[in-house]
Amino acid sequence: MSRPDAREEAPPIEVRESPLHGLGVFATARIARGRRIVEYRGERISHAEADRRYDHKEPGDNHTFLFTVDAHTVIDAGVDGNEARFVNHSCEPNCESVIEAGRVFIDAIRIIVPGEELTYDYQIQRAADDPPDIDQVFACRCGRERCRGTMLWPPRPPPPRSRERRARGR
Repeated sequence: MSRPDAREEAPPIEVRESPLHGLGVFATARIARGRRIVEYRGERISHAEADRRYDHKEPGDNHTFLFTVDAHTVIDAGVDGNEARFVNHSCEPNCESVIEAGRVFIDAIRIIVPGEELTYDYQIQRAADDPPDIDQVFACRCGRERCRGTMLWPPRPPPPRSRERRARGR
């Protein structure tokens, strides 16, 4: 697989309006499977600082440019970030995020054609103290056939079927 450092050459991408959400990143040329497209850049901060910066936001506003690197570090692409911050979520993505040596990269997991929007699965981790409406707060807009309806991971299991419904289903 071709994996040049994301800083070696300008990636064949552009930022423009997205049908998924706000701005998105689109291929301007064919991108091969396995290509390292762009590094996710921004200010490297602690989790406590990330919480402090975005504590004022409304509970239903999930929009930030934060990327968790590890237990100690978060990248805030809202400060000194690049075009990688506009790569949107999809449940059936064409890219993946890869963390190597504390750096975050966006790599193609299949061929991406010119004009196609780049996406990766955000897989935002659930927490024990999530509010009951957390799936709506992080609702997915990808519209793909296998959309799980949320950017959260793991997907919430379907509610158990009642005994009465199970008996009728046999």
